[in-house]
Amino acid sequence: MPVRKAEHLRFAILAAQREGNRLLIQALKPHGITPSQAEVLRLLQQHGTLSLSGLGQLLACESGTNPSRLVERVVAAGLVERRTDAEDRRYLQLRLTPEGRRLAAAVAEIEEALYSAMDAAAEGLDTEAMLAFLHRFIDPLPSGEALNKRLTLG
Repeated sequence: MPVRKAEHLRFAILAAQREGNRLLIQALKPHGITPSQAEVLRLLQQHGTLSLSGLGQLLACESGTNPSRLVERVVAAGLVERRTDAEDRRYLQLRLTPEGRRLAAAVAEIEEALYSAMDAAAEGLDTEAMLAFLHRFIDPLPSGEALNKRLTLG
């Protein structure tokens, strides 16, 4: 019985996500952080200071706008500093510590190696068509919204 194309796509995307995550976990293991924690460090590296909800809106690794537990772990590890906003005490401002900046730079190098491997695997393929398909599927969903917001902010 032939496999339906949508089913094939579903499992190919799942397998690619799993393998990409496995490679990222292996590369991050010597640094003692998870891919979700690495995403927090990279977002703070790219944006400087973010509010807790602002960070939550940009995260693709977690759904929702309140990444409190994830932030607790990077704060406890001494990678992120959390301060109450001077102008509005209802908001928390997050920024990297010196150790967080050092680790964010290491994560950027790890990501670059992963992206180079992906570029090599995609050479000669129509990646614009692949991206168009994926965005058509994810854009109306929370992860797609987070990704699009992140792409818009640069």
